[in-house]
Amino acid sequence: MTLAEELQWRGQLKDKTFKDFEWLNEPQIFYLGADCSSANSLTIGNLAIYMLARRLRQHGWQAVLLVGGATSMIGDPGGKDDERPIKSRDEILANVAGIQAQVDRLFSGLDYELVNNYDWFKDMNYLEFLRDVGKYFNMTDLVQRDYIAQRIGENGSGISYAEFSYSLIQGYDYWHLYKNYGVVLQIGGSDQWGNMLSGVPLIRKKENVDVHALSMPLIIDKTTGKKFGKSEAGAVWLDPAKTSPTQFYQFWINVDDVAVEDYLKIYTDLNQDELKQVMTDHDSQKSARTAQSLLAREVTRLVHGNDLTATAESVTEYLTGKKNIDDISQLELTELRSEVVVAVCHEAGSILEVLHSSGLAQSLSDAKRLLAGNAVSINGQKISREQFMASDFQNGRLLIKKGKKFKDTALVELP
Repeated sequence: MTLAEELQWRGQLKDKTFKDFEWLNEPQIFYLGADCSSANSLTIGNLAIYMLARRLRQHGWQAVLLVGGATSMIGDPGGKDDERPIKSRDEILANVAGIQAQVDRLFSGLDYELVNNYDWFKDMNYLEFLRDVGKYFNMTDLVQRDYIAQRIGENGSGISYAEFSYSLIQGYDYWHLYKNYGVVLQIGGSDQWGNMLSGVPLIRKKENVDVHALSMPLIIDKTTGKKFGKSEAGAVWLDPAKTSPTQFYQFWINVDDVAVEDYLKIYTDLNQDELKQVMTDHDSQKSARTAQSLLAREVTRLVHGNDLTATAESVTEYLTGKKNIDDISQLELTELRSEVVVAVCHEAGSILEVLHSSGLAQSLSDAKRLLAGNAVSINGQKISREQFMASDFQNGRLLIKKGKKFKDTALVELP
């Protein structure tokens, strides 16, 4: 299977400036940029683009991966209804360092060039920029771009000159990378298409050379219609301090059946035959969630490594009752305590009170309702009684859970 065929099969191709996707089959040099203005971490939405970059690299393309130390000082206006707050230089440096570390992990074992556009913008002369870059951009074209038109149109919040100039800065990045690294392709999400088109005509006008841009579709959660990676608590981050490895693992294991095959195509390296077998096994017994388990394991391993993936998998098995809490290791117990509410109760204590004090029930009467509705389990076994028994505790602890969600679990320990 050629690179173009594989990317089409995986659903990672959308807009392009070249004639047909077969152009991708001849490896050259591409670049992918990361905006660091919002946070010190990528999300799983960003991860989809980096999976595209990994595949280009695996098929022989040379990779230049850019962290936006300069562009992040301004902030990308795309997809924003209002002006971004300006971040301090120290905040941007911390964000760049965090994202750079994640890029290093995602491309471990693959050669690539890491660059920071602050290095070539920090000494840039303003008049030089206007003459060398601004002169080549037509204002009519710029104001007609969707995200700018929306901001300056009726009921728009307006846009500052700084954010308006963002696409010029990104266009200059492409020209700089073409001149110094031989880059001829920029990739990104479809929401970046307007900005990505800035460098293509700039290089054509300045160098009389055709370079190109390629976007991939944004990943949409088919059950909610929202941008993929948004949960009840917000974005799903690659940074373990923002989304723990266990929470990360559980996000993937909870994805819906209707979308799991698409996510396996995008976020793992399974080939067609392997994926077909996985889905056959999955469809034969959907309750086992074979496809989700594989997806969770593979993506967590890529982002967090083998050890943290093993711990996340084990903790999840305790939460679902697949593993006996009596066997939990100290490391797993520490991770479990960080994921759920911890309550203290005597052997014959009140289940109603624990449900209430742990937040699993809003009141004692709500706790009674949950028990009567067969919605409470202890160590994976449904219960309806109102008192704990000594046999519930294993090595002095038990897990009590409301419903099916991982987060609705409490660890109860003897005093």
